[in-house]
Amino acid sequence: MENVHTDFNDRTIAYKQLLSDFKELLKKNNLKFTIQREVILETLYNSDEHLTPEALHHLIQEKHPDLKTGIATVYRTLALLEDSNVVTSLSFGAQGKKYELGAKEHHDHLICTECGKITEFVDEEIEKRQHAIADTLKFQMKDHSMQIYGVCYECQQK
Repeated sequence: MENVHTDFNDRTIAYKQLLSDFKELLKKNNLKFTIQREVILETLYNSDEHLTPEALHHLIQEKHPDLKTGIATVYRTLALLEDSNVVTSLSFGAQGKKYELGAKEHHDHLICTECGKITEFVDEEIEKRQHAIADTLKFQMKDHSMQIYGVCYECQQK
């Protein structure tokens, strides 16, 4: 039970730091801190999914029905967070982008082209190979992302 308490405290501390950084980001961009913007950040922080702006907006409306949060506020806040590398996005062409909090541990993605399901994975061997390739080519890697497109197991069974 002690681990649960420690994990809760760590998450609380991490969120408070994220919120503090977010307030500084807003101030730096001459924007007001509002409860709507905080709820957008909090919802992203507590989600394990990759969310479209519309799905994020829907979650907020479900969880906070009395809070007037417009879809335009969601889009503007996501753009600010993405420009500041607080969130990252995966692009789905005409279907738009899905967002996730960028503060997570590095991972890569398997993306189903049939249903849109996104599966995160970490493979240390792939990570080592990417760094080795960059070193061999005398390339100073700053960041990377891997997205593998295909058909998930569930869609293959249909």
